[in-house]
Amino acid sequence: MTSPVTIIEVTNKAELKQFVKLPWAIFKDDPNWVPPLIMERMEILDRKKNPYFQHARARMWLARKDGETVGRITAQIDDLVEQYHHEKIGHFGFFDCIDDREVAHALLDTACAWLRAEGRTKLVGPFSLSINEETGMLVDGFDTPPSLMMNHALPYFQDLVTEYGMVKEKDLWAFYLKIDEDVLPPAIDKMIKRSMRDGKLKLRRINMKNFDQDMRTILDIYNDAWSDNWMALPLTEAELKQTIKDLKLLIRPDFTYIAEYDGVPKAMMVTLPNLNEMVADLDGRLLPTGIFKLLWRLKIRSAFKTVRVPLMGVRKEFQNTVTGGAMAFALIEVSRAHISGIGATHAELSWVLEDNTRLSKMLETIGCWRYKKYRMFSKDLS
Repeated sequence: MTSPVTIIEVTNKAELKQFVKLPWAIFKDDPNWVPPLIMERMEILDRKKNPYFQHARARMWLARKDGETVGRITAQIDDLVEQYHHEKIGHFGFFDCIDDREVAHALLDTACAWLRAEGRTKLVGPFSLSINEETGMLVDGFDTPPSLMMNHALPYFQDLVTEYGMVKEKDLWAFYLKIDEDVLPPAIDKMIKRSMRDGKLKLRRINMKNFDQDMRTILDIYNDAWSDNWMALPLTEAELKQTIKDLKLLIRPDFTYIAEYDGVPKAMMVTLPNLNEMVADLDGRLLPTGIFKLLWRLKIRSAFKTVRVPLMGVRKEFQNTVTGGAMAFALIEVSRAHISGIGATHAELSWVLEDNTRLSKMLETIGCWRYKKYRMFSKDLS
């Protein structure tokens, strides 16, 4: 006889720490897993510190079997989802589990039951915790470590959720680009030069003396550029402030650019050092010495070879125009030139919706290739 599975709701700090540290057991034999920073994970799940919880509520559960903690999951209800998308959708996230169908189904049953009781008619995920944070379950590309702010999974995870009856909702792609060589085809280079000839289109670095305002500009462009995307949600004022605060340590002026047209910001691109490279050996701990190692690595030029582009966008008024295309390509090229100049060799541009063919083709034009796929799953709860 198999031992029964017990589901425990996380209600105190000790249980929350168990929840945060469970991946150490799940991924212990995976050489590509990168331990997240425990302090950062604790803050994300802290209802008093994460502004997400100003418009959302969530529950967290642990699964136990044979005296061991063997799985975890969250269920979330974000009021902004119904406000902007007019559906009673509930989310799940932070799904990590041993390869055990009984454990996985007990976790998913618990999440679905709570969401049904709260009036939700559809389950979508994983979101950890929202679409503006870590999104999707890795289903292809297990042979390389995850980039900054991207999820990782084991191949059997997708089997566990599909066996439960969940189906594909949407795929998200991560693109990879070799940046230590020229990437622009001659035709694209000519298009950029033509678009910039009259002086109306200009690129500028973010001004660190005016950091907060420039970041507000970047995030405002982001909200506008992606507002029509699948399940898109704008950052609230509180989330905007928190994002600006969180990014200040990572943002570099030579990696972050705004494109202006007639002096008005119309596009942006933010490239960040791949923090996962720099924290992989810290085992999730910043104290007592990890924080000093990280700060040093952020300062020296040779501390990372890869970067990630998490934010890139052109205002809707310029999308599908030659000038808008020139802005996007010019931002990529100016960033590539500076990043490769300090010794970085590869970039991840992520994520891109599978049906965003315009952006996918643009990235493939400059030599990007799709190297990871993340899947969003759904289930009818009615």
